[in-house]
Amino acid sequence: MNSPYTPGIVPGRIDPSDLQENFSDLHPRFQAHEASVAADRCYFCHDAPCVTACPTDIDIPLFIRQISTGTPEAAARTIFDQNILGGMCARVCPTEDLCEEACVRELAEGKPVEIGRLQRFATDTLMAAGTHPYTRAEATGKTVAVVGAGPAGLACAHRLAMLGHDVVMFDARPKAGGLNEYGIAAYKTPDDFAAKEVDWLMSIGGIRLEPGKALGAELTLDALAEAHDAVFLGVGLGGVNALPVEGGDKDGVADAVTFIETLRQADALATLPVGRNVVVIGGGMTAVDAAVQSKLLGAENVTIAYRRGRDGMSASRFEQDLAASHGVKLMFNVQPKAVHGNGAAQELELEYTASAEGTLSGTGETFRLAADQVLRAIGQTLTTDAGLDRDGGKIAVTGAGRTSRAGVWAGGDCASGGDDLTVTAVAEGRDAAMDIHAVLTGGT
Repeated sequence: MNSPYTPGIVPGRIDPSDLQENFSDLHPRFQAHEASVAADRCYFCHDAPCVTACPTDIDIPLFIRQISTGTPEAAARTIFDQNILGGMCARVCPTEDLCEEACVRELAEGKPVEIGRLQRFATDTLMAAGTHPYTRAEATGKTVAVVGAGPAGLACAHRLAMLGHDVVMFDARPKAGGLNEYGIAAYKTPDDFAAKEVDWLMSIGGIRLEPGKALGAELTLDALAEAHDAVFLGVGLGGVNALPVEGGDKDGVADAVTFIETLRQADALATLPVGRNVVVIGGGMTAVDAAVQSKLLGAENVTIAYRRGRDGMSASRFEQDLAASHGVKLMFNVQPKAVHGNGAAQELELEYTASAEGTLSGTGETFRLAADQVLRAIGQTLTTDAGLDRDGGKIAVTGAGRTSRAGVWAGGDCASGGDDLTVTAVAEGRDAAMDIHAVLTGGT
């Protein structure tokens, strides 16, 4: 992120007490009576559409019934059986586009059962007990290397450990968690929840974390395959696309991923610099998280500039409305043309766009916005080259994450297919673990 001495980008724009309030929990946990009332709204549908809409296939009616009968710990076990990161997913999963959108209550009344908040109530209750709900199976004598300690890698490692395999988990960063730790808005995961969830998950035993080790010259796929019975890659997408316009390298222009990471790892929010006029380029969750947090840090004017229409944004309508509710302006059908300023960004030149027969192009009409800080959230790329087949810039996989190399699986954002969501990564890591287990124990 830019130096606090970059013109226009400074720390301490608002009072520290206001900062603490701004970054408080987005959706506070239900109290027991609130959860009971919310659970009573469920119809407990047979062949429930909410289950079909859940990437991890959680039996949602069952866990809600367990909450309604006063057994939230049992409800949590139902959730964790399918999604060991159910606590984080309850906080960050776009339930409004998945299970809650499919809820019969949503279709009939326009107000779904609050599945996400009920899931958080159950998982938080069990995790607060301080014990792990699973025990390891008898040791198989097999070892698996998991590269990448994000949602996919964590889910894979936990399931393998539970099945009796020994797991060595490598990650380039000093902390495990991946995007859960470094890439999600702070107001969605306060109180260091991501790190606490990792500690809780790993308490099953059988998982050894090796931080600060990235796949590359130091850690080769050949060496891993030779030293272990199987390898799972959950390395995510490490590269950030550049802003390919004139002035795209000026001071004040940075990537939104690094901005969010710096914020998440900061000891004091008051020390974080932010611009007075911030423009975020992009239309996904990263763009929304960067824009909202810029506003919460004290930026006066924050704009999300997206090249397509509202319906083209990958960020959900809930996230778009959340941004607007915080004073973020959303501009559609505009694309960057140039960053202007004497050394540092002062204005962003944008061009209106139009779509004809499925092709997006500029109209030639341009305008300028004041912008001392420009954050690009225009996609990430796979930086790991392990000699595996690619599909659309990602690692090509078939079935439950099998790559082009025997004995190597992949899942999460680095692998082809599926949405780049935490919940999808968990499902892919879990399913790859089951496939690895089948192979290591005599399957095919």
